[in-house]
Amino acid sequence: MSVRTLPLLFLNLGGEMLYILDQRLRAQNIPGDKARRDEWTEVDRKRVLNDIISTMFNRKFMEELFKPQELYSKKALRTIYERLAHASIMKLNQASMDKLYDLMTMAFKYQVLLCPRPKDVLLVTFNHLDTIKGFIRDSPTILQQVDETFRQLIEIYGGLSAGEFQLIRQTLLIFFQDLHIRVSMFLKDKVQNNNGRFVLPVSGPVPWGTELPGLIRMFNNKGEEVTRIEFKHGGNYVRAPKEGSFELYGDRVLKLGTNMYSANRPVETHMSGSSKNVASWAQESIAPNPLAKEELNFLARLMGGMEIKKPSGPEPGFRLNLFTSDEEEEQAALTRPEELSYEVINIQATQDQQRSEELARIMGEFEITEQPSLSTSKGDDLLAMMDEL
Repeated sequence: MSVRTLPLLFLNLGGEMLYILDQRLRAQNIPGDKARRDEWTEVDRKRVLNDIISTMFNRKFMEELFKPQELYSKKALRTIYERLAHASIMKLNQASMDKLYDLMTMAFKYQVLLCPRPKDVLLVTFNHLDTIKGFIRDSPTILQQVDETFRQLIEIYGGLSAGEFQLIRQTLLIFFQDLHIRVSMFLKDKVQNNNGRFVLPVSGPVPWGTELPGLIRMFNNKGEEVTRIEFKHGGNYVRAPKEGSFELYGDRVLKLGTNMYSANRPVETHMSGSSKNVASWAQESIAPNPLAKEELNFLARLMGGMEIKKPSGPEPGFRLNLFTSDEEEEQAALTRPEELSYEVINIQATQDQQRSEELARIMGEFEITEQPSLSTSKGDDLLAMMDEL
């Protein structure tokens, strides 16, 4: 497992989250002069994106994120994105947040699988950051925060070897290996099967610096080529036109990580029917976590670095629905397998007599209260465990 994986995982998933929110905000956008108090306008869309991006690229938060550390559980990371998504006037209820996280994870999993070289996961990250900069082109202060993260990525990852990038890619794939959620866009494009598994292409450009398949060369003990044998590979490959730029500005060449929602296509998610996958997720939810203390420390440090801007005054939060209707959203909440619910983060720390005061203090900060009854405003209920942060 690579200790350099977490920043890439967080930034790419965060980029996908922003793509989805931007698409849904645009879809529900109402002209400002015609909007009611509880409806979205273009000004609201920009404000939401600015607030989330500003929080996401907070300097203290990035400092903690870039420290070498192991990946933690899906639930722990999901809690971070829940906090990020509610860093503005926007509110998401549980079903919409579940769908948002499903779309984020499946999109980035697909990108990691299709990376021609392990190093290209860095180009995918740069594509996400390039698009994020487009969202905030009118906010120079936030733009500077993103550029600083860009420079950190170049400094830390620019000198890594191919083997180190391979370990990062392997760590990402291990993280995603039990996720087989069907996404309507992928199904329609025939890049995903009905069981939730992706279809890898047998055509297109080969990785930069490699030759086209179809030729076997044999050498003698002096290193001289003695025989060539051609074979049919069954694909339709071409040479890569050039290598993507790993600089702050430049042509990335690779399109993975760009905004696939820019065409304004509706996207639905469906849980795969594999009981094995559900059992795997359930096991992660209930099994004692040997890294419980480290995980709590990790969350406490990261969330301590987040500066959440609370709406000032009597201004209400706006609820964003990631489904086509409220009825569809309610149905999704009812039909989602209980084992896959993210409602609370379930970390079972060993309660022995030698538990340190520090662990008790951190657990106190994540106090989980009883779930409130359904309120009249469906989007007002944040995770109960986040209330005291």
